[in-house]
Amino acid sequence: MDKHLKDDFPVDWEDDHFVTRREFFKFLTLASGGLAVGTTAIAAYSKLPKGERQFEPALICKTGDLKQGSALSFSYPRPSDLCLLIHKINGDFVAYTRRCTHLSCPVEYEATNGAERLYCPCHNGSFSVAEGKVLAGPPPHPLPKVKIELRGEEIWALGITTEQEA
Repeated sequence: MDKHLKDDFPVDWEDDHFVTRREFFKFLTLASGGLAVGTTAIAAYSKLPKGERQFEPALICKTGDLKQGSALSFSYPRPSDLCLLIHKINGDFVAYTRRCTHLSCPVEYEATNGAERLYCPCHNGSFSVAEGKVLAGPPPHPLPKVKIELRGEEIWALGITTEQEA
């Protein structure tokens, strides 16, 4: 009788802890399905409209502190977030975040021969001072713009807009 049971179920108890092919493929199917559902959920979440982030207004400088055709580095909204306030040649003020959209290298303001641009020296990327749009190089997106407001002789930062919000 023991011999007959052993022929019907020929697995040794030492080999019982091994996973069968059926169990392996069942696990593989469930894991693949879980990853597919998770990836789809993350992609759908990224497409949902985002509410505008609220920022505290912050004083950048006084208008007389920055001569035409020059720039001033400042931090906004956190101390680790570097930005650049530009007093354009025509007298207007604009501000952008200072991190290149390619690899986050710091961009620099350049005004030569009446032409203005924001230049990233890491990979020769450049952006328009007027809109922050990419002019050349590998950056995939425009620079996020810092909303500024003139309050008398003071320049205040009010928020940050990205290309999608602009």
